[in-house]
Amino acid sequence: MQKIFRVMIIIAMLITAYLLILAWRDDYADAPAVEAVPETTSSVGADIPSTTGAAGDIPVQTLPVDNAAVTATPAKDTGLITVTTDRYEIKINPEGGDIVYAALKQYDATLDSDKPFVLLENNSNRVYVAQSGLIGQNGIDTAEGRAIYSHTANNYVMEAGQQTLSVPLTYKKDGVTITKTFTFTENKYPIDISYKIQNASTNAWQGQMFAQLKRDDSKDPGMSDKGALSMATYLGGAWGTPDDPYNKLKFKDFSDGELTTTSDKGWVGIVQHYFVSAWTPENFTGKFFTRETGNDYFIGFNSQPVNVAPNKQVTLDATLYAGPKVQSELKDVAVGLNKTVDYGLLWPISKVLFAILEGVHKVVGNWGWSIIILTILVKIALMWFSNKSYYSMAKMRAIAPRLKTLKEEHGDDRMKMSQEMMAIYKEENVNPMAGCLPILMQMPIFLALYWVLVESVELRHAPWILWIRDLSAMDPWFILPLLMGVSMFIQQQLNPQPADPMQAKVMKFLPIIFTAFMLFFPAGLVLYWTVNNLFSMTQQYIVNKKVEEEQKRRTVKIVD
Repeated sequence: MQKIFRVMIIIAMLITAYLLILAWRDDYADAPAVEAVPETTSSVGADIPSTTGAAGDIPVQTLPVDNAAVTATPAKDTGLITVTTDRYEIKINPEGGDIVYAALKQYDATLDSDKPFVLLENNSNRVYVAQSGLIGQNGIDTAEGRAIYSHTANNYVMEAGQQTLSVPLTYKKDGVTITKTFTFTENKYPIDISYKIQNASTNAWQGQMFAQLKRDDSKDPGMSDKGALSMATYLGGAWGTPDDPYNKLKFKDFSDGELTTTSDKGWVGIVQHYFVSAWTPENFTGKFFTRETGNDYFIGFNSQPVNVAPNKQVTLDATLYAGPKVQSELKDVAVGLNKTVDYGLLWPISKVLFAILEGVHKVVGNWGWSIIILTILVKIALMWFSNKSYYSMAKMRAIAPRLKTLKEEHGDDRMKMSQEMMAIYKEENVNPMAGCLPILMQMPIFLALYWVLVESVELRHAPWILWIRDLSAMDPWFILPLLMGVSMFIQQQLNPQPADPMQAKVMKFLPIIFTAFMLFFPAGLVLYWTVNNLFSMTQQYIVNKKVEEEQKRRTVKIVD
């Protein structure tokens, strides 16, 4: 029975390692290879959704496109429009009215950097932009060129206390005025984009709105400061509807035409480590699409064709979220968008752990101490089970000399030895298998906490003390993993030692193996496991002393 007990502990730990590697492989091993990124000189036409029913694209447009209506209106300034809010530094290209740069002011680029994290950009290193426009019969964005908007200012700044900031862009042609307006809200990441189409001409106007994200196959900049040996996280497309809230779609599948869903409350986006960009339609049913052009990937939606009669106007609205994966904010944008914080199969446990962590953090103000308190709370919650287990293990330790004597007496008669062992177990009320319980119960919590640390942007660059300056990255000095290994070794000494010499050798090497395994894990996870070991050691030491006292009293009673 002891042998089975030891083997089960080893198997539990190996299964944990395997599940972590398997989960990473399933989601992340197929991330696009990092190749030389092409210069952004591709033709404008490649960015515009087709109106002829190309696979994975917008609905078939049977009416001919009126190219004469696409003559560009000269802009007052062809330079980029800059927008500064309390959360963003934004740059908008008047040609097409696309957001070609978005820096998040509340998040640093790397640890100790004084520059904000850049989510969207368009340069020789990376292409990741949020595009929208009007296509169709009288659309102003075609394969021949994008609309060039007029604008009244080059710089917009949200002043302190200003609740909203509007950035209007205007396009006029043949009696039709199209106003594309970006509306930024104080202390909010969602950006409202609206197209107001005013038709003062004598002819009907027909077109469709599209909104899409364009990204190349460059690596995730969010992983740049996590170390060369850190596991990558998911980089790719995602979409959801109220009926089907969260689905992932890898870049390699963008050209397969798999995404043909329609929804008036759904969303499409691109997910990366800690951050997400997503479009959602507001007052129309959008048809979702994906496509691939060279090294560029597109995911988006378009509206159904809309008709604007003479002397009438129509407004089309969409929302762009480009920011951190903060669950409390994402859930208010669209159903299922908060699921981009992907905790995997153990998400119920992860959500509970994060809720506790977040609650504790509001009190103590430090994520490291919050993890320590969480560990203690988990140990207290499992204390009844642990005590049962440690009591059995302590009894096993106490009766080890009797079992050794038994083996010497009946070593050649396995059946007789097993019968005598079972008799001792029954007499002492010992269950050898009970020792597996703490390890087996801790493994799901261990795995769930791993995903909390990897996926929760709140712990990004979160310091603890001294050398631990980022709990979501590995310990730069490997101090915590070494402490964890030492604590694991000491804890082993409190347990009954295996009688089998080979098994004893394996158990001695287990702390070394587990330490090596933990070297490159997030420091917060190693901190959890180290504190868990220290608490377990204390608990087991107290139980061992209690059992020793019981054994002494029994011995004295028998002698008397």
